[in-house]
Amino acid sequence: MDVHYEKQLGQNIRRLRMERKLSQEQVSAQMQVRGCDITRSAVAKIEVGQRHIYPDELKLLKEILAVSFEELFV
Repeated sequence: MDVHYEKQLGQNIRRLRMERKLSQEQVSAQMQVRGCDITRSAVAKIEVGQRHIYPDELKLLKEILAVSFEELFV
């Protein structure tokens, strides 16, 4: 995956998370409750483009942030 693309996706996730006034800890906790073993640190790394995001994580972020897939990638 293109590094620039991953960074842009991470920035979008961060912006959407902050607009909803959720912390990285809250997002990771909600993902864990839904069966995804992810830490706050992993969420932070996704947001700065240092870690790949898996399809199941992307799906849960879409649900938690209450956005469409398109909004995540815009």
